[in-house]
Amino acid sequence: MKPVYVSAIVPLLLVVSPTQGAQHIVVTGRVTSTQAAPIMGAQVRSPDAGVGVGTDDAGRFRMTLSASLRGREIVLNVRAIGFRPESRSVRLMGDTTTANFSLQVDVNRLSEVIVTGVTGATETKRLPFTVDRSAPGTAAAPPSGSPPPRARGDASSFAPTHGELRHFNTESYGRINDNAFLGARDNPLSTFSIDVDRASYSNVRRFVTVGQLPPRDAVRIEELINYFSYDYPDPRDRHPFSVTTEVARAPWATSHYLVRVGLQAQRLDRSMIPPSNLVFLIDVSGSMQPENKLPLVKQAFRLLVSQLREEDRVAIVVYAGAAGLVLPSTSGDRKEDILTALGRLEAGGSTAGGAGLRLAYDIARHHHIADGNNRVILATDGDFNVGASSDADMERLIEEKRKQGTFLSVLGFGRGNLKDSKMETLADKGNGNYAYIDNIVEARKVFVDEMAGTLLTLAKDVKLQVEFNPELVASYRLIGYENRLLAREDFDDDTKDAGEIGAGHSVTALYEVVPVRARSADDVRTTEPLRYQTPARTSARSRSNELMYIKLRYKLPDARTSRWFDHTVLATERRRASDDFRFAASVAAFGMILRDSEHRGTATIDNVIEMARGALGEDPGGYRAEFVRMAEAVRDRSLVTVRER
Repeated sequence: MKPVYVSAIVPLLLVVSPTQGAQHIVVTGRVTSTQAAPIMGAQVRSPDAGVGVGTDDAGRFRMTLSASLRGREIVLNVRAIGFRPESRSVRLMGDTTTANFSLQVDVNRLSEVIVTGVTGATETKRLPFTVDRSAPGTAAAPPSGSPPPRARGDASSFAPTHGELRHFNTESYGRINDNAFLGARDNPLSTFSIDVDRASYSNVRRFVTVGQLPPRDAVRIEELINYFSYDYPDPRDRHPFSVTTEVARAPWATSHYLVRVGLQAQRLDRSMIPPSNLVFLIDVSGSMQPENKLPLVKQAFRLLVSQLREEDRVAIVVYAGAAGLVLPSTSGDRKEDILTALGRLEAGGSTAGGAGLRLAYDIARHHHIADGNNRVILATDGDFNVGASSDADMERLIEEKRKQGTFLSVLGFGRGNLKDSKMETLADKGNGNYAYIDNIVEARKVFVDEMAGTLLTLAKDVKLQVEFNPELVASYRLIGYENRLLAREDFDDDTKDAGEIGAGHSVTALYEVVPVRARSADDVRTTEPLRYQTPARTSARSRSNELMYIKLRYKLPDARTSRWFDHTVLATERRRASDDFRFAASVAAFGMILRDSEHRGTATIDNVIEMARGALGEDPGGYRAEFVRMAEAVRDRSLVTVRER
């Protein structure tokens, strides 16, 4: 009887064989850079199977294929922003196959933006959705049967699948209210502090890369515009920067003018940069464990270390539950010692940022270089929740050390926990830059391509004050710089802190101007007449061809008294817009669309793409082409829908 049972069992074993009976084949793997840093948001696609997925924070992907492909050879294509694409043939012999990829950095690939449905998961299929602007922060319902959409920056944006731990989004941004049109007769002066931070652009790119719309308050239009370089002339006199202006029609409101004001700081070769006394202040708290935080921090600082000279010095301070000195101040020619200290860093514990700042400043002060670049560089996700110091105490400490000649730059990393507004404030108080680094290519841009501007301040407390001619200008609006506005009396107050400009940095500001002949009832805010005064009479100059008068104040890095110079913009400067002008205008329009600004006029994503594509110019590094691809991604994924007004 036994042979009968055996013959009955054999076919049963064939049915349950894992090789023959599985309904799907799973391909898993990891995508990293050649420096072993994980690449988030890379797209892995199989044209043979018609399936594509994205990578998560750790660079992992998981692709589910039909069992009918078993035994066949398929091609996997991998693409990621700033990296050379790679293809590989993989034979599917079992139920699971592993394929890992190591991509080489290629700045020419910055012209590509890969948008996937990955939001913290290894595989997510999403359908396009539109944002209902009548309910801020919510999304319109997707078609029946579609997965629920992710709203702008809410906690559900980081809900994982496949059994991963859930991320809660605690990112925070300072509220921004768009600047309004002001009447040139009642409000003739516009005063603001310059800003060379670019963090908002790379942060917006991070959201778009994973198929999300950024929170409105994450979109600071001036930082989007200033992410790009423009063809401004070098300074030719005693001032450390030049001033360039241009006037043309506003693309989104053709009856209005758009005025571009550009500053260009002196460009310096790296050999001309004074010796640097740097302290790397690195957050190693538990929140820094993800691959796009501390591991990317270490990769970024390695790039900076490679640029150091013998006369430069570096110390490394870390903080978690307590602060500690990892590397005493070390000469820049001892790169191996510095890199070894970086390599030993691991994340864990709570965050005590105040203690870390004090220790870093003490070390910087002890090794102070007269007439050198003395700077603390803070790398963090912005979480300063635990520690003896309040935010106000830290700000006062930073201001005090700034006056002693030690500046503070802040680098933001990661997602889900980014304290954007806090980090921007700390950098502002410390006369330094604030950058958000979302990948190794951005780190190279900050620490290699723009190192002189990142590390060397040429002018501090730079302020602009613009006076508009009421005979020619009915009203005006400064585009962006909402959190950089100053009172009119602050312009002449040398105790009032303002922005800094580094070597090679350019700064661009745009004003939308409504000519007197084009004004309408909606173009200007009016005020009630004063009881005890009447408006001042116009001077003879108001009848000239002067559209606006620009005044600038700044201090040299070690000075307490400001210098002053001026520049006049004539109405006759209006002409056909240059490539630089049109590109800056396209970026401004893009920002207004993302913010759903009431001032965006006729601007659409298609307009933005067309205008930017026609104004790429020489585009070194491919950054302008990358912007075009990002705008195309926003359009193609239907991340925004501009309502008819």
